[in-house]
Amino acid sequence: MTDTTPSAGHPAPLVDRSAKPRSVSRLIFLALVMIGASVVFFLFKDKLNNDVMLGILGVLAVVGIFFLVSTVIGFVTIMPKTVTDPLARAFIDSHPEGTLVTDNKDRVIYANHAYGKLTGSSSAADVQSIEAILSRHRESTEAVYRLTNAMRDGREGQEEFRMTQPLGETREGGSSAHWYRLRGRPVTGVDGAEKLMAWQLSDISHERTEQEMVFKELQNAINYLDHAPVGFFSAGRDGDIVYLNATLADWLGIDFTAFSPGKLMLRDLVAGSGMALVESVQAEPGLNRTAQLDLDLLKSNGQSLPVRLVHRVSATRDGSPGESRTIVISREDGGSGVQDAARAEMRFTRFFNNTPMAIASVDGQGKILRTNGPFLQMFHGLVTRDDMERGTLFETVLRAEDRKGFQDALRQAADKQGDITPIDSRRADNEERHFRFYVNAVIEHTEEAPEETAIIYAVETTEQKALEAQMAQTQKMNAVGTLAGGIAHDFNNVLTAILLSADHLLMSLRPSDSSFADLIEIKRNANRAAVLVRQLLAFSRKQTMRPTVLSMTDVIGDLRMLVDRLTGTNVKLELEFGRDLWPVKTDLGQFEQVLINLAVNARDAMPEGGTITVRTRNVEADEVERLNHRGMEVGEYVLIEISDEGTGISPEVMEKIFEPFFTTKDVGKGTGLGLSMVYGIIKQSGGYIYPDSELGKGTTFRIYLPRHVEDEAEKAAAAAEAAAILEAVRNGVVAEPVKSTNGPEDLTGGSSVVLLVEDEEAVRRGGKRMLEARGYEVHEAGTGVEALEVLQELEGRVDIVVSDVVMPEMDGPTLLTELRKDYPDMKFIFVSGYAEDAFARNLPADAKFGFLAKPFSLKQLATAVREMLDE
Repeated sequence: MTDTTPSAGHPAPLVDRSAKPRSVSRLIFLALVMIGASVVFFLFKDKLNNDVMLGILGVLAVVGIFFLVSTVIGFVTIMPKTVTDPLARAFIDSHPEGTLVTDNKDRVIYANHAYGKLTGSSSAADVQSIEAILSRHRESTEAVYRLTNAMRDGREGQEEFRMTQPLGETREGGSSAHWYRLRGRPVTGVDGAEKLMAWQLSDISHERTEQEMVFKELQNAINYLDHAPVGFFSAGRDGDIVYLNATLADWLGIDFTAFSPGKLMLRDLVAGSGMALVESVQAEPGLNRTAQLDLDLLKSNGQSLPVRLVHRVSATRDGSPGESRTIVISREDGGSGVQDAARAEMRFTRFFNNTPMAIASVDGQGKILRTNGPFLQMFHGLVTRDDMERGTLFETVLRAEDRKGFQDALRQAADKQGDITPIDSRRADNEERHFRFYVNAVIEHTEEAPEETAIIYAVETTEQKALEAQMAQTQKMNAVGTLAGGIAHDFNNVLTAILLSADHLLMSLRPSDSSFADLIEIKRNANRAAVLVRQLLAFSRKQTMRPTVLSMTDVIGDLRMLVDRLTGTNVKLELEFGRDLWPVKTDLGQFEQVLINLAVNARDAMPEGGTITVRTRNVEADEVERLNHRGMEVGEYVLIEISDEGTGISPEVMEKIFEPFFTTKDVGKGTGLGLSMVYGIIKQSGGYIYPDSELGKGTTFRIYLPRHVEDEAEKAAAAAEAAAILEAVRNGVVAEPVKSTNGPEDLTGGSSVVLLVEDEEAVRRGGKRMLEARGYEVHEAGTGVEALEVLQELEGRVDIVVSDVVMPEMDGPTLLTELRKDYPDMKFIFVSGYAEDAFARNLPADAKFGFLAKPFSLKQLATAVREMLDE
């Protein structure tokens, strides 16, 4: 161990074994060399020439004299010094942190004076390693262990620990707790082979004390801010609340302990249209702006809290919104005197900003003087707070064609007129949004706004206009539907008479007769007319439907080949089926007509070819509520979309596409009944259809059919049918359809008596003649009242009644009701051009009857009567 003498200006280290003494070994080596040379001279003295010996001795003498002189002048040193950097040694020796270097066996290589002072070591003999000192204390054991392992792995590290007693001498503060920072890093020894550990130990108690003082001051400031008599919050660029104080949290009923930055948004705290006022405060790039706002905040229980905000916002250099700081002053506290006036002003401001009506005041030139929150919200993007400060005109929110009317109203207001006609206009940048402006003259001017000429109240009427348009369209469609239904009913009677007469004549002619072909042509065209009548009835929702429970996946899949043939080779059909589609209930044949009609229209809209896409999926009730389609009830639906890539439909045409006989096709290429029939079928099925089109991009028809849920009766019937089939299979019995006792083609009447009730004489006469030709005894009546009289005359000896539905004096359903009072088992067939459910709703739920749709042929009439009699 070598204790070095202190250098000027810094203390000497307690231990320094970094320079290893090698002067003794060098002296021994030199002595051995000299002894060896003496032995050589002694042994070979006789063999050496005296001149040679004298020469060698002379050389050695000269070398020795040179070495002695060099040693005296300091040119050569006998004991070489360790090569070190004086500046580095002075730095580490005088470093205020205790520095210690140990080898891998924990032996102390170097320890500076500060280390001894920290550990209480006053001499080299007292110096101990870090592990030896700190491992004895529970507070520092883990820190030393982690650092030692890190340095052995070639890594450096740092630990801080707290001790109840200081390691070295006791200073002011006595036995108070002390904090230490210990750093460690591996270093390489002087010879480059040995691995050493360098430790730095420092007392950071004073630093910790200062940190705790700062923290306490910060905590006190936060406590003062949290419990200040006013609220405070800070928001980020996106409006996320990053801080709010306890006072505001208490006012709003927010759990302050559960609050976390970014969990709340500013829009969640502002009630009503107040957010428009907040957003209207915008700062210039790189600057701040402060505004005073009176509005309501929203409590967690849904109540409003009237407040005054001192709202300060910043903006970044590129002009984008920055952070905001806001002081919140509650307006719920009472007061008197001047405070009463201020409170009254606040109440008015609150009313002004929270009314659902947009309000603005203007001067005689139409400059906006002030507005409320709903006005800024309603005309967002057209009027801002900065615009008002620059004197923007109210005309900026109006369309050009409505500004003259506003100027007239403003002149009337300046003349103190009391009855000024409201102005209906549309938003300047969106013609689909409608507004009504009420202009009221300012009679008495105030000190705050002596230049006010008029107060303008704005109400958005977009929804009202849409409802009016929808009501007008609905009334028009209902009127057209009623007209179409009436025409179809009368036309069905004419067609029925034509078909029955044609059938009667065909029965008396052979195919070779010259008039046979003409009669066939008459019947063919009558059937074509019947198709048009059915389309009219479909639009008026009175056509005959036989709804069944269907899977849209099966229905559309079965139609794919047919649609492919109809659309041609240059049109591609793509099907995208949703998974687990719900069942729907509609008429299979009618719905197939819907799909075919829409597919053909899509083909015609793509003369150059393209793709028709049919998609299906389930639509939940919450999605229906979000879609908010006009007139659509909330519920569960199956959606069928038919999309094309065609020319699209203009808005003018879109308003009329479902009207009967409206078509854009050339003469002879369409009747204009296709989409009207589609509309009626969907509506009669309880569904909805909504078209969506864009010119040049294509059209999409979206059909919503209600999900069918089986009731208990349907489930019981299905279970019974399945059980019957299963039992038949087990018994090896094959069910046969019930046939007429007279055979499938035997439609003769035998001795059966038929009462035919029909107000249309041609149909009644033709039906009577046809049934009598089949062997029936037929009695006829023109009204329901007359039919009851005939029954009374025949004393009820009638096997079946065939009656029209719509008749004067007494209609068919009333006749059935009256007839069943005296003849409960009387068989009955309704004949009508309307759908069965159009009149069945007027009958008792347990009423049993047959149904024959007009127009009908002779064979259809005979078949219906025969089957009813055979049941």
